[in-house]
Amino acid sequence: MRSVREIFKSKDYLLEEPEVIKLVEYCEELQDEIVELKFEKTYNKELAMLDMLKEVIKGCNDIEKEKMEHERFGYEAPNYEATISNLKNYIYNRCKDEKIWLG
Repeated sequence: MRSVREIFKSKDYLLEEPEVIKLVEYCEELQDEIVELKFEKTYNKELAMLDMLKEVIKGCNDIEKEKMEHERFGYEAPNYEATISNLKNYIYNRCKDEKIWLG
């Protein structure tokens, strides 16, 4: 992005015109809004990723608990294939919803 000074470098005197002053102020406001939007977009994706990671960890902890209960009390063994499949589906669906591209 070019600065205002670069755009008007050969005709500095135009920077003193009232219309140009208004235009420059308007451009600066738009630049600030763009920076804010970029920050919000990054921030929201960061929160979504943190939330998703917490859910995945919770799912992993649950399956570990099932495994311990199976070993200790003879309860039904955890279904690892279903768990892995569910976690993968959760991650892909959440990324799709949040527009987070994994590659």
